[in-house]
Amino acid sequence: MDRITVEGTKKDHQVLLYALSTCGWCKMTKAFLKDKGIEYEYVDVDKLNNEDRDLVNKDIKKRGGRLAFPTVIVDEKILITGFKKDNISKALGI
Repeated sequence: MDRITVEGTKKDHQVLLYALSTCGWCKMTKAFLKDKGIEYEYVDVDKLNNEDRDLVNKDIKKRGGRLAFPTVIVDEKILITGFKKDNISKALGI
């Protein structure tokens, strides 16, 4: 499964975003990260084949998350479900 990297000036944290290409909240999350200069990777889950989609679902569940988008994973340990600017900012120290 391919992850798309969005370059940024702030590379202190590893940020992975599971999103849907048609989701307004997901687009807002991408814009927020980009505006803050955060380098991140994302996967548009709705564009994946069934096998890769199942892998994403299992990954989110094993981290204690629920299948809702956007899902932001910071440094492989902090999981944030939904577009929650305050939580994302706190996790990234911005």
